[in-house]
Amino acid sequence: MKKQHPIVERSRHRLAALGHIESRTQFGGYALAVEKVVFALINDDALYLRASEALREYAARKPMQPLIFRKRGAAVSLNYYRVDDVLWSDSSQLLALSAASLRTAQEESLARQVPLRLKDLPNLSLRIELLLHEAGVKTVRHLIDLGSKQCWLRLRAINRHIGFKTLLALEGAIKGRHEAALPQAVRAELNEWYQQALKGDAS
Repeated sequence: MKKQHPIVERSRHRLAALGHIESRTQFGGYALAVEKVVFALINDDALYLRASEALREYAARKPMQPLIFRKRGAAVSLNYYRVDDVLWSDSSQLLALSAASLRTAQEESLARQVPLRLKDLPNLSLRIELLLHEAGVKTVRHLIDLGSKQCWLRLRAINRHIGFKTLLALEGAIKGRHEAALPQAVRAELNEWYQQALKGDAS
């Protein structure tokens, strides 16, 4: 069996909570993807994460080196930023930023192949589409922009019986996958938020 590149293996191990990480050669290095959505690149033995809002906020505090790719002799800056030794040593921060990179890549991938209607997304039925319309969410783009939590809050304001399963369904719809296939770390974070939202309802 062919031995994988050490940084590929290290990345897979550290980011396993994101799901099954595939790798393929790209730009003279490697691209890392979950369900064919690329969220990181490996170049010259370094891991680079795809830009996201969370990554930009982190880089504002701790500057990160962009990935520079040479094309026909010209330097082209790609939308990926290097994971340095400090970030490698902070497992929780590295995982959180990687998850944000993956989420951004998934959202952009979904936006490029946006179905005409909400009900065409995974997990969403005609009933949920109609409820979303009632809540003011009428397009796939609007669903993605608001995110699963804000959409759930809007639905909850209309129907008090909307529960955790609907939150998972919305998150899965945004990510283009069945809610049962959401990574455990994502499900746990959503459950924690959901429990807090219920407490807010009760108070």
